[in-house]
Amino acid sequence: MAAELPSDRWIEVRGLKLHVMEMGTRGTPTVLLHGGGPGCSAWSDFGAVAGLLAQGRRLILVDLPQYGDSDSPDITGPLFSFHAAHVLGLLDTLGIDRADFVCQSLGGSVALCLAAQHPDRVGRLVVTGSQPIPPPKYLPQRNSLAAQVREEYYGNGGPSLSKMRALMTRLEWYDPAGSPAETAALRFAHSTSPRALELGTDRARRGTPEDLSDALARVEAPVLLLWGATDPFCGPDYAVALAERLSRVDVCVLGRTSHHPGEERPGYYARLVDVFLTEGAASTHP
Repeated sequence: MAAELPSDRWIEVRGLKLHVMEMGTRGTPTVLLHGGGPGCSAWSDFGAVAGLLAQGRRLILVDLPQYGDSDSPDITGPLFSFHAAHVLGLLDTLGIDRADFVCQSLGGSVALCLAAQHPDRVGRLVVTGSQPIPPPKYLPQRNSLAAQVREEYYGNGGPSLSKMRALMTRLEWYDPAGSPAETAALRFAHSTSPRALELGTDRARRGTPEDLSDALARVEAPVLLLWGATDPFCGPDYAVALAERLSRVDVCVLGRTSHHPGEERPGYYARLVDVFLTEGAASTHP
């Protein structure tokens, strides 16, 4: 049987057109939110695993504003809250009262923000490589790494495909040889659109940093922190510290993976996600 291909469309939410891809038609609506690296999009982050996750679910892959094929406005307020408001608006437009979320990096912080602000709209959350709070002082202070990556990529002569490949193999993949050329090409294309180049390192137009330390106490949804063992942005020690802020949480660390376990080990990642989400569908036990 041929693999299911996603359908895609643009949906207007709060005055912006968001690019949305969908797979599967039955089961719990499950929203996939991507990370915030240069050129990231829903498909670049979840293309390897989407077909596996779509079995028995309605998958909704969203390009957040300023990413992928969605509109790219200036973001002047708190970053996570801005994106959370648009994800909430998308759920309203699609007529979805409650959804599960599977999220990478930036997307996980957005989903946690949404779960804190609107707990009735979020079922279960899988969060990978996200940094919704500053690291505790006893952990390595890595918050500036993402900004450094963006500065390096867009500076020193501007973006190139070779720089994108170097970024991915150095920071996002445990095994550099496994970093897919097609993902690098897709991310390079998205990172070099005229608007992406304009916004590249302009922090003032990309939203202000947001600390969810106080908000996490209001998250009622069960959360699975699914982490790569060698994530250089925020390692498993950060995931454990983050878990202390959440009331219903499990932590799972995948060996031989870095920042993108869903792409590096899609089969294993999908099985773990499926067990966690299916548990929620079958029982109210956390």
